[in-house]
Amino acid sequence: MANDKSLLKVDNLTVRFPVKHGSLFSQKSYLYAVDDISFEIKRGETLAIVGESGSGKTTAALAVARLVTAQEGKVDLAGHNFFELEGEDLRKARAKVQFIFQDPYASLNPRLRAEAIVREPLDSLDAGPPSKRQEKINELFKAVGLRSEQQRLFPHQFSGGQRQRIGIARALATQPELIICDEPVSALDVAVQAQILNLLRKLQKNFSLTYLFISHDLGVVQHMCDSVAVMYMGKIVEQADRKSLFNNPQHPYTQALLSAVPSVDKKRREETTRILIPGDPPDPINPPKGCRFANRCPVVEPRCSESQPALKLIANSHTVACHRV
Repeated sequence: MANDKSLLKVDNLTVRFPVKHGSLFSQKSYLYAVDDISFEIKRGETLAIVGESGSGKTTAALAVARLVTAQEGKVDLAGHNFFELEGEDLRKARAKVQFIFQDPYASLNPRLRAEAIVREPLDSLDAGPPSKRQEKINELFKAVGLRSEQQRLFPHQFSGGQRQRIGIARALATQPELIICDEPVSALDVAVQAQILNLLRKLQKNFSLTYLFISHDLGVVQHMCDSVAVMYMGKIVEQADRKSLFNNPQHPYTQALLSAVPSVDKKRREETTRILIPGDPPDPINPPKGCRFANRCPVVEPRCSESQPALKLIANSHTVACHRV
C-alpha cells in the first residue's frame, strides 16, 4: 500500500515484447523494454524519468497507464492496485490518470474542432452532468491560455504550442490526480517550450496535480521535477531528488548525460568536462549478464561484465546501480 503522501507507487514493473523469428521452430525470445523497475511519486510532486531513445522510459509510462500490458509488477494508485481494476472501477480510475503526448500534431483528431477534442474525455468517462460540460470546457480553455472563440477552430488552424495547450486542456478535463507528460515539449520551438513548461508548473499548483514527466532532456527536467530516475536499457541506474542528482551524480551514465547539458553559467561551463559515450547499447534481445552500460562505460572494471549491480542506497533517497559506488 502506498503511504498517505504517495499518489503513485510502482513495484517491480516489467514489460516484455515477444520477438518474431523467421523459423517456426526457433526458440521464443523477448525484448525486455522495462526490466524490474520501482519508483514512487508523492502527491503534488513531479518525478522525471530520463534516458536516451530506447531506454524504456515511454514504455514504462504507458504501462503505468495500462496503455501497454505489463507482464509483472504492481501499480498502486491512491491506495488501489491499478492493474487489478476491471469494469466500472477501472473506468473511474482511468479518469484520475491522463496523458499529454509528445507530438501535438499527431495526438489531436484533425476532423474535430478544439471544443470537441476537449469534450471527448468528459463524454466517454461520463464526467459530470452534460449541461455543465460546456462551462467546464470554457474554464479549461481559459486555464491553458486559449480564447473562447478558438473553440470552433480545427487543429490545423493552431500553432504547435497552441495545439499542445489543447492537449493539456483535454488531459485536465476529467480532473485527474496524475498526469503523465511524455516528452511534452520536445516537438516544440525552444521559445515555446519555456511557455508550456511554465504553464504546466502553474497548472500543477492551481489544480494540485502530480506529474510523471518523461524526457531525454536534462535541461528541461532541471526546471520541472522534484526527483529524477535515470533509465538505461530498461533499468533504472540512478534515482535521487533533483538537487542531489544534478550536484552529485554517481553513475557514469548520469555523469555523461549531465556533462552534455548546456549552461549559461560561465563558471559551470569551465568546470564541466564533456564525457562522451562511445559505441552503441548492447542487443536488447540478448542483454549482457553484467552491467548493461559496461561496454560503453569510461571507468569499466572486470567485475562490471560479470554481475549486474543492484540499486543501493548511498544517501537519503539517492540510489545508484554501480559496482564502483
